Amino acid sequence: MTDLATRWKEAIARRRAFRLPGYPSLADEGFDGDYVSPIQLTSGRLDGPMLISKDWLDAPSARLHRDTLRRTGYLPGTPFNRVIDKALALLGLTRADIYITPVFALLTGQRSSVIPMRDRLSSFQAVGRHELLGRRPVAAGRDSAAVLRALGVPHVETIHPSARGLGFDERARRIATALEAA
Repeated sequence: MTDLATRWKEAIARRRAFRLPGYPSLADEGFDGDYVSPIQLTSGRLDGPMLISKDWLDAPSARLHRDTLRRTGYLPGTPFNRVIDKALALLGLTRADIYITPVFALLTGQRSSVIPMRDRLSSFQAVGRHELLGRRPVAAGRDSAAVLRALGVPHVETIHPSARGLGFDERARRIATALEAA
């Protein structure tokens, strides 16, 4: 096993061990697997550009879309994923060419939950920093950027794919530009 693969396996073990009161784990909801986040089923290239967002998904949505998520690790029709796919198309990349992960490795209790900074920091310190593998990540949105800034992790900041106020194409363009810069 390469050093990269060994270090990634360590990140998976750390995700499995990480717990915070009030948040279900992936295992609690039936999504344990050989990944840090299920989105890595399709976007888990260890040496590819790295995109970090706030979280993977909330527990109720994970339950509701269980079959799709077990196959693909993400929900293709959401604004977040449609913008990511458009950004990748602008760069001539596919999901298999990149690595996507959240700063927060647990599930939230409801959609678009506010995750306190202390919880995001705890999660990234316990799990996410082990996924960097020498990469300079792109922080998609304020929540992930705040964690990386607070911990002194060099990164490129960009808009969250689901951000309001800008059109679909502009969000995709900004994310593509950030991925190129990283």
